[in-house]
Amino acid sequence: MEIAYIPSPSHGVLHLGPIPLRGYAFCIIIGVFVAVWLGNKRWIARGGRAGTVADIAVWAVPFGLVGGRLYHVITDYELYFSEGRDWVDAFKVWQGGLGIWGAIALGAVGAWIGCRRRGIPLPAWADALAPGIVFAQAIGRWGNWFNQELYGKATDVPWALHITSATDGRVPGYYHPTFLYESLWCVGVGFLVIWADRRFTLGHGRAFALYVAAYCVGRGWIEYMRVDDAHHFLGLRLNDWTAMVVFVLAVTYIVVSARLRPGREEIVEPGADASGEDEGDGEARAGASVGLDKESGEESGEKSGTKAGKTTAQKTKAAKATDGESGGKSGKNAVDEQAGASGGEKSDGTGEKAAGKAVGDDTDVEPGAGAGAASGGAADAGAEVSADSAGAVKSEAESAKKG
Repeated sequence: MEIAYIPSPSHGVLHLGPIPLRGYAFCIIIGVFVAVWLGNKRWIARGGRAGTVADIAVWAVPFGLVGGRLYHVITDYELYFSEGRDWVDAFKVWQGGLGIWGAIALGAVGAWIGCRRRGIPLPAWADALAPGIVFAQAIGRWGNWFNQELYGKATDVPWALHITSATDGRVPGYYHPTFLYESLWCVGVGFLVIWADRRFTLGHGRAFALYVAAYCVGRGWIEYMRVDDAHHFLGLRLNDWTAMVVFVLAVTYIVVSARLRPGREEIVEPGADASGEDEGDGEARAGASVGLDKESGEESGEKSGTKAGKTTAQKTKAAKATDGESGGKSGKNAVDEQAGASGGEKSDGTGEKAAGKAVGDDTDVEPGAGAGAASGGAADAGAEVSADSAGAVKSEAESAKKG
């Protein structure tokens, strides 16, 4: 009794007029966009420029597609070059058949070319892109669902995949959805790499190597469940052997790299500080520095001006005090001369004192003036009064002599 199952699409292509829209191709394209988007975010977080991942992907993606197709055609050559087969079908990528091993190997060559042109270390770029690549694989596996391919052994589990096509030797029935198993495994590997990269600060290609090793573990048991035609060696499928060899190489790289180059790269893209957002930050920092210098200069100028003003005021005060003392002495001499003069001279002296008092009163009229200014003003007034008094007494004495 059929309880539940995963249905397969009746066909994997829709036609928009004369243009065919293939589900397999859509899954590959969406996966590439997810890989580039996430890789770009991780690259920027590590100190690289925005857009660098996409620029290098322009090299890596075509190389990866060619490599993936070559691996598939070489390992399943009888599908294209045996009797009754058309070798032209080897170029029909949209019909399915991309080997992840060849895609990663030749894609790395394209990435190396792109990184070399930009002066970027390939391991650092691979670390940033690793989770995105495995998420892209998770999406791409759904292309196998559209083509009704790469399923496992017959089963009656509720999540069994219902195969309806009888082409290319398929037998309709219910099978393990190995495409779904691998898709979910890839999602788990992607989150594992993100967590480990944050937890252990992976660098120098170790995040990418972790992705490769973890993927190989899952691919090993999933490959064992598949029933599609494949080459066997010592009772195991070719892809099982490939997964084991690549797993050993990836783990070895992680161990050796951690000893030789611990930690993470400090600079992943030379000159990134002088681009885009970094330039704005630099200008802002420069502006802030100029502003601080200006404020410091103004503050220093104000302090210097205040100090100079105080010094000048002190000197002026001292000079005025000296003038006041001189004026006071002159006034005293004048008063002595006035004492020997006539009574009229005495009354004039009294008037002069009154005038001096009036001048003193006027000096005190401005209560808001500073202490220094008041003292200086009083000294000036005293000096002027003393000088005027001395002059007036002398003139009167001369007039008295003549009279």
